[in-house]
Amino acid sequence: MNRDEIVAELFRLQDKKYAEMQVKLLPTVKPDRIIGVRTPELRAFAKKLRFDEDIDAFLTDLPHRYFDEDQLHAFVISLEKDFDKCAMEVETFLPYVDNWATCDQLSPKAFKKEPEKLLPYIRTWIKSDQSYTVRFAIGMLMQHFLDERFSPAYADMVASVRSEEYYVNMMIAWYFATALAKQYDTIMPYLEERKLDEWTRNKAIQKSIESYRITQEQKVYLRSLKTGRRAR
Repeated sequence: MNRDEIVAELFRLQDKKYAEMQVKLLPTVKPDRIIGVRTPELRAFAKKLRFDEDIDAFLTDLPHRYFDEDQLHAFVISLEKDFDKCAMEVETFLPYVDNWATCDQLSPKAFKKEPEKLLPYIRTWIKSDQSYTVRFAIGMLMQHFLDERFSPAYADMVASVRSEEYYVNMMIAWYFATALAKQYDTIMPYLEERKLDEWTRNKAIQKSIESYRITQEQKVYLRSLKTGRRAR
């Protein structure tokens, strides 16, 4: 399928009420870029397109006109099994990601299979001047390096990020809340010693308090660490 055929299919799958909801959830995306295709339909379409002989033309036709094309692009890349090809496609696509949804739904299977090859890319992405590239890097650390592969060096990488972007700081908070649930003793000093900026630290504490993976005793202590909010 060529790009026009792909867009035509996206409009055939359109759910206008869903589009209205997405407009409210995606403030960084212009409303006229949102077609309104639900995620299950996009995932199913991506599986059909994955082996299409024209798919490379679609993946290199950037930037896409519609948000739903970006979502479809993310799902197609996520199905790629070859690590090197996948990494190349991710690097090509990341500069065009302009919203949290596409960023977070880009979750390549190839990275899960060979996470050790991912770290050099993460170290580059996390230093990017593009907000969603940084958010993606933090998301990859959260997905693949919080369990048996965890190292305090990775938490240091995230803690060192300083940004004025809401969606970057929310991902930092999400990372530390998730890390606290999995690596409590190692991560707690990042909150106790104020290694994050105040707003992000408070968000991380809030998310931790809301987590079912944190004990009630731990939540009481976390509440004692929370400081007054500042304007942002």
